[in-house]
Amino acid sequence: MHKKIFWTLAFIILFTSLFISGQAFATENIGFGEAIDIWFGVLVGYIAAISFFDILFFTDDYKLPFAVAWLIVGAVFFTIRMGFINVRAFTHAIQCVRGRYDNPNDVGETSHFQALTTALSATVGLGNIAGVAIAISIGGPGATLWMIVAGFFGMTAKFTECTLAQMYRKVRPDGHIMGGAMEYLSQGLAEVGWARLGKVLAILFCILCILGSFGGGNAFQVSQSLGIVQQSIPFLESNSWIFGVIMMTLVGAVIIGGIRRIAHVTEAVVPTMCGIYVVACLWVILTNMPEIPAAFSSIITGAFSPEAGLGGVIGVLIVGFQRAAFSNEAGIGSAAIAHSTAKTQYPVREGIVSLLEPFIDTIVICTMTALVIIITGVYSSPETAELVANKQGAALTSAAFGSAISWFPVILTISVTLFAFSTMISWSFYGERCWSYLFGDQSSIIYKLLFLLFVLLGSITSAPNILNFSDLMILLMAIPNLIGLYFLHGKVKVALRGYMKKLKNGEFEKEHQHPL
Repeated sequence: MHKKIFWTLAFIILFTSLFISGQAFATENIGFGEAIDIWFGVLVGYIAAISFFDILFFTDDYKLPFAVAWLIVGAVFFTIRMGFINVRAFTHAIQCVRGRYDNPNDVGETSHFQALTTALSATVGLGNIAGVAIAISIGGPGATLWMIVAGFFGMTAKFTECTLAQMYRKVRPDGHIMGGAMEYLSQGLAEVGWARLGKVLAILFCILCILGSFGGGNAFQVSQSLGIVQQSIPFLESNSWIFGVIMMTLVGAVIIGGIRRIAHVTEAVVPTMCGIYVVACLWVILTNMPEIPAAFSSIITGAFSPEAGLGGVIGVLIVGFQRAAFSNEAGIGSAAIAHSTAKTQYPVREGIVSLLEPFIDTIVICTMTALVIIITGVYSSPETAELVANKQGAALTSAAFGSAISWFPVILTISVTLFAFSTMISWSFYGERCWSYLFGDQSSIIYKLLFLLFVLLGSITSAPNILNFSDLMILLMAIPNLIGLYFLHGKVKVALRGYMKKLKNGEFEKEHQHPL
């Protein structure tokens, strides 16, 4: 009980300080929105000093932040350790998603497809639309290649964490699932003799996830979608809070129903919005066929540009990996919460399903977005310089589509709003599960109310500070999560070996009940 009181007080202090800061700045003729923005900026400065600590401090020529290096090393390690399962099991993953091995009698709350779309709804969104545009505007076309590389290696990191989430999930008496990084950190590390460390890491992960859900999974989504909606509805430029109230109402109507309602919404929304967006990208790309070779050339030369020097190459790599991490969240541990709810008796199977996420999210959709932005040249155009400076990535992507399809910004505005909406409802589930882990299921309504409050705050704060705050919270989740994966990856390797042997021997073909 004392732990719950401690963490409750910590959150009260956090939000009270935010409010007091707003009031203090307001007395100096600074608007409340600007005051909140300044508060975020100060907070970001302190956290960035830790997470972006330069591990190459011994040279001034180039920098490599600790958080980015941590993700790169982890993703590459697990890909090699699991024998490039992201390639070997790719076809099997598609079969599982299609329902070939589904058994409705298995324990869980969602199907493989629903778990995948729920997780994808949290990743396929403004990270693909706004994040890619921001990455290219900062690092140039070369950042695209490193995003693809990050997506490829991230597939195995995602597989590892989602397999563990299934292994250590808990089934509540009411049938609801409690699973994710917090469970395999606490239970898994206890099995190997590190119970206290596991508990500390689980609590740290939950705190970061909750804050990440308020930022990257919420306020950032509102801010970026607002930026593009304002282009179609100028009235919202001076009344942005109205957009926040509308989004807050829509999100609240869904998240109150829990994972099952969220899963039903995402399985309908995600395929539709992805299909519309991919078709639009293909239209721009195919109607500019002569520009495609030059676009790919700029991507490759930009990633390995000799004139940029080693520091320039590493800088582009960092931007690419950082935006890919925010987009597909591989190694972060967030998607493991959604995949822990899937109906299956084989944890490895759900892990294999999950490796499709970085492929769809980063290798396919992010690459298409990048090609549209590079082909149209908006990332370096004087006409869009203000959007680049303010990190209005969604608006920059809208300008790219608008230069090729005059009427498409209207469709993109709708798509962006849907992307933001689906991301927010999925991240609300991630944050709510972490909140319930810390404070109990009975207090989850408090989290949901706070989440809805941040929907409104996202409509009145500036994009740069929200983006930075979001990146920090989500990137920092990888620290406790990857520590757990390093400790427990051997168990995943053993389970994978046994599963692939059964698959090779055709044992699953005999036992599944619903072949297509």
